[in-house]
Amino acid sequence: MNHNDDMLSQEEIDALLRGDNNQNEEDGQPDHPPAEEEYLSDIEKDALGEVGNISFGSSATALSTLLNQKVEITTPRVSIVENQELDEEFPLPHVSIQVEYTEGLSGVNLLVIKKSDAAIIADLMLGGDGTSPEEELNEIHLSAVQEAMNQMMGSAATSMSTVFNKKVDISPPTINMLDLNTGEGVETIPDEEVLVKVSFQLKVGSLIDSNIMQLLPLDFAKALVHQLMSADADQQTNTEQHEGETEKEPAAVQAQQNTGGTTANTTAPAKEPKHLGGNTVRQDVAVQPAAFADLSSNQTEISVDQHNLNMLLDIPLKVSVELGRTKKTIKEILELTSGSIIELDKLAGEPVDIHVNDKLIAKGEVVVIDENFGVRLTDILSQSDRLKKLR
Repeated sequence: MNHNDDMLSQEEIDALLRGDNNQNEEDGQPDHPPAEEEYLSDIEKDALGEVGNISFGSSATALSTLLNQKVEITTPRVSIVENQELDEEFPLPHVSIQVEYTEGLSGVNLLVIKKSDAAIIADLMLGGDGTSPEEELNEIHLSAVQEAMNQMMGSAATSMSTVFNKKVDISPPTINMLDLNTGEGVETIPDEEVLVKVSFQLKVGSLIDSNIMQLLPLDFAKALVHQLMSADADQQTNTEQHEGETEKEPAAVQAQQNTGGTTANTTAPAKEPKHLGGNTVRQDVAVQPAAFADLSSNQTEISVDQHNLNMLLDIPLKVSVELGRTKKTIKEILELTSGSIIELDKLAGEPVDIHVNDKLIAKGEVVVIDENFGVRLTDILSQSDRLKKLR
């Protein structure tokens, strides 16, 4: 029996050492998918991570204020995911939030969070403590999550305006349930075959320790990197130009003094205009400081401008009386019905506030005149202070 048939030839050994896949192609086996480096370089990944880190860092502050919880969003991880493999990335039901950039940038951004995390956020937004959220999300829950994501992405867009040196704005986000197993919400996913996934670890108090993911079309992600590099290059160029102009200024002064045809004044102040070359005729101009009226005197406030004030005396102003204030959650507002009593922050018998054009000018007590309510003033600002309030 000849055992040479089971041995590899030298050509096959060399092919294996080279990592040659021709043998696999001849056997009908598919090649390995392209590596991530073929889509995004390490520099591009770092740039996208930096953009995400800066923008979502401010989003954590906005979300913390909304939920009244400590919110942490860690440094993102950037990776490549193919559209056909998204069902493996998101096997469980999720909630997708689609954001479109309307100014500064042109593209679509898809945020994806777990359904269970969205339920906790909705419960906190509606006044709950997040410990026993509803399993099924209705329209009210989705609207609450949508508002939370709107605040987050609005804050992120503001931060991106600083990063890209131009105004960046978004449209109000749209929210949908996303279940790739049933096909629900798949229309919200970008159609591109290759997407960039930016994954953040999201912590909300002791309630959420999960991931929030950002899906970007590959072309849009590369455009972000290009604009970021361009913004950095422009800023560096402007800095270099400014430094160059500063260095050249003493040489310009020296050239002015040494130019034969120019009337040079070596003792002129540094802020006086300088001319290089050519005949310049210097004219003496009388300069005197501008005189301004003294605005700090009491006479200016009332008596001096009395004529001008008389022209404004017939202008109607809105006078309102504030009985008290209170704060309610969205959940409590939705539960209000006819007959509900809202407790205010004012005590019984405490003076009420009188506002003119929403500016507090007096306090008083409520009285009844015939069948109408009225207010008897107990404390009021002086005339000068009232004028200041109305400016």
